Amino acid sequence: MQIDQLKPNVIVTGSIFSEPVQVLIVTPMGASVKLIGQGLNTNQVHQLILNASQIAQLQATPDKEPFDGDSLHFRLGVEALRLGLAYEYDPFFALAIARVDPLPHQLEAVYNYFLKQPRVRFLLADDPGAGKTIMAGLLLKELKVRGLVKRTLIITPANLTFQWQRELKDKFREEFEVIRGDVLRANYGSNPWKEKHQVVTSVSWVSRIEDAKDSLLRSNWDLVIVDEAHKMSAYSSDNKTLAYKLGEELSKHTDHYLLMTATPHKGDPKNFCLFLELLDRDVYGDVKSLEEAMLRNNAPFYLRRTKEALVTFPEPERGIVKKLFTNRKVETIDFQIDADEFDFYDDLTTYVDDQSIKASSDDSARGRALGFTMAMLQRRFASSVYAVRRSLERMRDKRQRILEDPQAYRQEQINKKIPEDFDELTEEEQQKFWEI
Repeated sequence: MQIDQLKPNVIVTGSIFSEPVQVLIVTPMGASVKLIGQGLNTNQVHQLILNASQIAQLQATPDKEPFDGDSLHFRLGVEALRLGLAYEYDPFFALAIARVDPLPHQLEAVYNYFLKQPRVRFLLADDPGAGKTIMAGLLLKELKVRGLVKRTLIITPANLTFQWQRELKDKFREEFEVIRGDVLRANYGSNPWKEKHQVVTSVSWVSRIEDAKDSLLRSNWDLVIVDEAHKMSAYSSDNKTLAYKLGEELSKHTDHYLLMTATPHKGDPKNFCLFLELLDRDVYGDVKSLEEAMLRNNAPFYLRRTKEALVTFPEPERGIVKKLFTNRKVETIDFQIDADEFDFYDDLTTYVDDQSIKASSDDSARGRALGFTMAMLQRRFASSVYAVRRSLERMRDKRQRILEDPQAYRQEQINKKIPEDFDELTEEEQQKFWEI
């Protein structure tokens, strides 16, 4: 480097400096020059008097930048910039980075409903088999490429946690960690909910165990997805389940909230409104607003499609679409019965009528269960005599067990409700389960 190349704004490097230095002032001093510059890394001001031999050891940036850089690095940089903005030009960008072949109704839900909202607060209530996991995965990918989501929590029934973990990894290359009691105990003194950015957990465990719920609610999330969300429904505003209370708190700790269930409505509009309040307490705060939305067939964050409405993409040549599921055909068919079968039908009908009258006068859970059992018996008889016979035999055996040892029968029913990860809970957590 020559002395005449030292000019303001030139960046010089060399063994004399510990960092690249931008020249601010150059003052001639006989055969030497006084250089005042600013370090690009530390912003430190450097003042040195340099002679010709020291200047010769320096390298300076040219007046015009040459095009002789690393072409591979340039290409990778341009590609990274392109991918960061690709969603602006490709409305279905997540499909290019996912291992799925989505169906029309899945694209419709994600791109025509979810992403149209500034905040995704949505209830997806499609029939079983519609591929709600794929829709949730596509939403996750689209929000991530937009820079809107970094921390994601997925809440599922205990038996589906590993299935969600596996499918998100296989189909969307998204790594999720399952958090259970053993993980919480192994991270004593720290909060794994805060340290992990993509988590799957069980709704029954995290809503029932206070330590797990308290540590979870000390963290915030960008996106919360709840599978089988009907498990978070409440009976009334005065009788809220533990899972519903968890859903209420999570609604306050996240921007984007996606509830997914195939059975959102229990036939009670007030109960349904209470369920929708998990998403927004103001929009569906009463039954009237819900009925108005149903009349207009336009609910801002609710979507339900039956199996009969789900179709494939049109064929390229003929434009014909095919239904994904066979239509359900309901038809009443007359049939003739006689002799012993008719006597059995008559006795069963009399029994069902008597028990149904008792069920209608009992508004408790026991009464509703009795009414359901009677309806089930009629359906079983319509199927075959063998089917209804097996149902009656099971009812007889159940009553016999209750009469012989009611305590043992009660314990048997409790055991059926024990979660799969019960053995992994601490003694204190197990004790809380029995108290509940």
